[in-house]
Amino acid sequence: MRVRTIFDFSRDTRATAAVEMALVAPLLLVIMMGSAELGNYFMNEHSLLKAVRDGSRFAARQSFTWYPNCSGDPDADNVVTPTKNIVMYGYLAGSAAGSGRLTPNISASDISVTTQCFTGQVGGQTMTGIYDDRTNGAQIVTVSATVNYRSILATAFGFSGLNKKLNATSQAAVTGI
Repeated sequence: MRVRTIFDFSRDTRATAAVEMALVAPLLLVIMMGSAELGNYFMNEHSLLKAVRDGSRFAARQSFTWYPNCSGDPDADNVVTPTKNIVMYGYLAGSAAGSGRLTPNISASDISVTTQCFTGQVGGQTMTGIYDDRTNGAQIVTVSATVNYRSILATAFGFSGLNKKLNATSQAAVTGI
């Protein structure tokens, strides 16, 4: 048998691919998991923004009679509850708890529906048309939601401490149609 010298070991390239893979694999896994997490975050943020926008459009098309005040909440049964259902489920009728929600972790308590009034001129425009007979002026409905973000890494691997929130707000002028 022949004794191998250090020079012989340095020329031996039989296991270099395995060593390179062992060095690069952790980096590739971090990039892969980070990409999945980032994609999940943007998907959840987009679905919340779209849901809030749809909710504000729905609320803006409700009757003027359901918006008695210029501050605070509109009528709970005819505007607030259906708007919250639109934001959570995408349709008027509610669903069983936890099923069919557009954004993970969203609940009715995460959503607010408020109004405010503008009289006189808004953005250089005088209030005329459908707002002409309204003593309160033009009512603007604001739908907002703040939801805890559900992380893929926290769900799959038990990581905690992300504590990120998704926020979305949308406004629309009440048209009373």
